Amino acid sequence: MRAVGAARGDGGGAPSAGAGDSLLEGLRVPAELSARVPAEQRGAGRDDVRLLVTRGAAVSHHAFRELTGQLRAGDVLVVNTSATLPAAVNGRVGGERVVVHFSTRGEDGRWAVELRAPGASGAGVPRPGGPAGCVVRLPGGRELVLEEPLGGGLSAGPDQGAVPGTASPAGPAGSPLAPAAGARLWWARVPERVPELLRRYGRPIRYAYTERDQPLSAYQTVFAVRAPDGSGSAEMPSAARPFTAALVAELVSRGVQFAPLSLDTGVASAEAHEPPYPERFAVPSTTAWLVNAARAAGGRVVAVGTTAVRALESAADADGVVRPAAGWTDLVVTPRRGVRVVDGLLTGLHEPEASHLLMLEAVAGREALRRGYEAALERRYLWHEFGDVHLILPKEERNTPDCFSNEW
Repeated sequence: MRAVGAARGDGGGAPSAGAGDSLLEGLRVPAELSARVPAEQRGAGRDDVRLLVTRGAAVSHHAFRELTGQLRAGDVLVVNTSATLPAAVNGRVGGERVVVHFSTRGEDGRWAVELRAPGASGAGVPRPGGPAGCVVRLPGGRELVLEEPLGGGLSAGPDQGAVPGTASPAGPAGSPLAPAAGARLWWARVPERVPELLRRYGRPIRYAYTERDQPLSAYQTVFAVRAPDGSGSAEMPSAARPFTAALVAELVSRGVQFAPLSLDTGVASAEAHEPPYPERFAVPSTTAWLVNAARAAGGRVVAVGTTAVRALESAADADGVVRPAAGWTDLVVTPRRGVRVVDGLLTGLHEPEASHLLMLEAVAGREALRRGYEAALERRYLWHEFGDVHLILPKEERNTPDCFSNEW
């Protein structure tokens, strides 16, 4: 397996916050279209969500259970097996109550954390990080100490491809997460094993648009595998949430294959829409083989979630051949960089300002993405991790109706 320091992309530099504004300018998502509870608390089951499908300019509307009709034998679904951690823990800074979000474990044992103030809704609200040396008291008499701030997603030079890069020497040993003044995430020294701390005192991270706290099981996907060292994702790889074991079995029976990889997601900013920070990933040899074989045979490679795109594209050579890889990636997929392996993407619906939209545009194309989002707003699809999902596929070669809808 190829060891990767930081796999970098030639996206012309990491996009700034609000990078999606020019793409979906004028589109606004009403608050009532935020999914406030999991699908199984709104209907019959996890898969009781809607599926928006775009193929080039064509838009169609389906139930998620109809995914089997959108895929064909020989297609490969690439799924992220990273398990969600109960990454939010109550703490105190002096007399002030805070919520600590544990984001990413560095190679030197430190953790990147975000401090938020408790909100009236039960979700945390933004709070300045730091200063260096700040002591945060945790449950059970434990403490963490903030040491230095982190920088954002690292910029990639205009001539760099998705090839192994070099970890920044300013970050922890072996990690490309570099410090920068004013960042919301900070490196913290924690005196004991964090996974055990989270297991005993943590809860899933949630944001203000959700109605209430949910059990950790609500934030796990059917593909989640607990890592032996207790590592995982601070936030759920949510595109896979509607899958059930029954649907997976049906897809396999129809000749669709599943290729696992892992990417441990860090703590996103619900307010700033920053580009992603470097994240730890692994693409095993079996997945590399499945993807390469499918492409050679004319099958489509469909990533389940933006995390799967980031990991898979980080393991791809310039000619689109996927190789086993593991390490850190700071790849930011943009329309300029494009995609080299992925043909399609199953993803949630993102805020119009989200930097993830640059990745979606790279897969779908600008006009197709805008048309899909306009249709989603018109049909009142639900946004965020408990909401509806969007399947982006290549334009069909045969003539297809420009728009089709069923009972949805």
